[in-house]
Amino acid sequence: MAKITLVLDHRSKAKSRKTGLYPIDLRVYHRKYRSVRMNIWTLQKGWDAKKNRLIKSAYVNQDLDCDELNSEIEEKVYKANRLIKELGDDIKKINADELIGLIKERWDHNPDSEIKKRIQNNLSLHTWGNVLIERKIAANEPGTAQWLKNGMDALTKFIGVNDIKLYDITITLLRNFEAHHLSQGNSRNTIAIYLKAIRSIYNSAVDEEMHHTERNPFYNYKMPKSLRTKKRAIAKEDFFKILGLDYPKNSGLWHARNYALIMFYCRGMNFVDLVKLKERNIIGDRLYYGRSKTGGSLSVKITKALKEILDHYIQDKKPNDYLFPANYDGSTKQFQKYKTQRRRMNERLNTMAKDAGIKERFTTYTIRHTWATTAKYLGMPTALISEGLGHTSVTTTETYLKDFENAALDEMNELVIS
Repeated sequence: MAKITLVLDHRSKAKSRKTGLYPIDLRVYHRKYRSVRMNIWTLQKGWDAKKNRLIKSAYVNQDLDCDELNSEIEEKVYKANRLIKELGDDIKKINADELIGLIKERWDHNPDSEIKKRIQNNLSLHTWGNVLIERKIAANEPGTAQWLKNGMDALTKFIGVNDIKLYDITITLLRNFEAHHLSQGNSRNTIAIYLKAIRSIYNSAVDEEMHHTERNPFYNYKMPKSLRTKKRAIAKEDFFKILGLDYPKNSGLWHARNYALIMFYCRGMNFVDLVKLKERNIIGDRLYYGRSKTGGSLSVKITKALKEILDHYIQDKKPNDYLFPANYDGSTKQFQKYKTQRRRMNERLNTMAKDAGIKERFTTYTIRHTWATTAKYLGMPTALISEGLGHTSVTTTETYLKDFENAALDEMNELVIS
C-alpha cells in the first residue's frame, strides 16, 4: 500500500537561490520514493514537522496567509489519500511516477468551484445548532441544550462573528481555537467539551443530509486529550463524620445533611435524581427512580438508616407530591432553578465539611465517587459497581475508581520494597 508523508525538503540543492527558502513536498512511497512540490516555501523554523503545518507565529512566515496555505496543504493531502483509497488493489498496476501523475491530476481537477460549494452548503452553525437545541428543550434535556449553546458561543466568540457556515469549519480553525484557549489558561477538559458540542452539531447536520461535505474536519482532527480531574472521593470514615453534625431541624444545613446521607445510602445517587423524587417512587421497601442522564431505571432497597430519614419527608405526602423541598420537575423552564439549588447544596456541603473536620473538597460528586470507591475497597467487581451507579459504560466507572487503583498500587509497592 502506498504511503504519503509531508516533508520540508531542507537539502541544500532544494534551497531557492532567490529567496533562501525550502520547499514543502508531498513524499509518496510506492515501491519507490517520489516527491511532488506544493509550491509553498519556508524555513525549518517556520514548519511544524509533527503537525505538518506552517507556524503562523514564525517570523519567516509573516508575509504568508498561513491559515489559507495550511488549508491548501490539508486539502491536497486529503485528495492524495482519497485517491489511493479509491484505487485499492489496482494501485499495484501502476508505478510510483504514474501515481504521482494521478495525484497531480486529482489536484488540478476541480469540477465544482469553491463558490458553488459554498452556495450548496449554506447552513450555519447556529442555524442548525438552534434546531438541535429546540429538540433537546422539547425532550426536557436542558443540560444538553446548554452544552450545545456553550460550544457554539465559544467558537463564534473566538472568531469574532455572530455565526459561521459549517462549510468554513476547518481543521486549521479547530486547531487555532484549541491553541487560543490553551493560551488563555483554559483546561483541556473545558476545550474538549466545547469542541465535542461543535462536532455533535456538525455531524448531526451531515447525518441528516443538511450539510454535504467531501472532507469532515473532525475525521482527522484529534480532540484535546482530557486530563482526569482531581480526586473526588473521600474516606468512608470521613464521610460519616457528618452524622455527628447537629443542625436546627428543617434548616437548610439540616436538609443538606439528610440529602447527602440519602444519596450515599442510594448507591451514590445523583443530586438531580434526588430532587426529582416523588412519594410514588417509594413502593414497599424499595425506592425506584430514573437516571436523568442516561434514562435508565434503578431500584434501591430502603435500609433502616435510609428509612429513618425518609419517614420525615413522606408524612402527609400524596403520590404525586415531591419528597423534598428542593424539588425539580426536570423541565427546561425550571432548569435554572435546579442549577441554583445544586450550587446552594454544594455551598452547604462545603460548610458541613468544615464543621465535621473534613479537609478534602466535599460536593455532590464527592458523595457519588466515595460510594464507588468504598465499594471497590470492599472487593466488589467493577461491573457490579457500574450497574449500581447506573452507568451505561464500565469505562466511566473505571474513571471513578482510578484513585483507588493508584492507592492500591502504592500499597503493593510499599509491601514489595519494604
